Amino acid sequence: MRSVHVVSHPLVQHNLALLRDKRTKPPEFRRLLGEIATLMVFKATESFATRPRKITTPMGPATGSELRNDILVVPVLRAGLGMANAILQVIPQAQVGFVGLKRDEKTLKPVTYHESLPKNLSRFEILLVDPMLATGGSTIAALDLLHERDACHVRMINLVCAPEGIRAVRARYPRLAIYSAAIDTRLNERGFIIPGLGDAGDRLFGV
Repeated sequence: MRSVHVVSHPLVQHNLALLRDKRTKPPEFRRLLGEIATLMVFKATESFATRPRKITTPMGPATGSELRNDILVVPVLRAGLGMANAILQVIPQAQVGFVGLKRDEKTLKPVTYHESLPKNLSRFEILLVDPMLATGGSTIAALDLLHERDACHVRMINLVCAPEGIRAVRARYPRLAIYSAAIDTRLNERGFIIPGLGDAGDRLFGV
């Protein structure tokens, strides 16, 4: 789908295959998830706005660049934590917000159980991170919370997307930039991505 930026870097795809493998245990899953997030964040942030900055090197004056806006990383709890920690290693100056969402297994609708965000988000470049974009319900709920606080610059980073989820998110937020390692085939009757990688939160934390 043209609306999603698929990160096809060989290291991303190599690690994704290992993540998908049902034999991969939580410690290795956590490591691989962090490595993928680290690689993907470079692609997702390459269009961040910058401005000139005057500096002095040991050899004399020069002009460099600095980020124009503050950065906010927002993991969707709980699986997004595994990506956020790795991203903060690359962007240590970023602030962190949290959105806790769980899916009602009967209705497949998201239920918000936690929210911790700055009051006004207009000054931030926001990275919304969640390993899976399945039905799109949780993503839309998280985006609604961000836009209620005047978020203007939002990008989303996922590992695996379902076409149904992409269409649902695009219907409400057509300008959202989505960065993913893969667009999978479909959702099953329970709303899980096929072939997917299982429940990312369970595989990340072991419970």
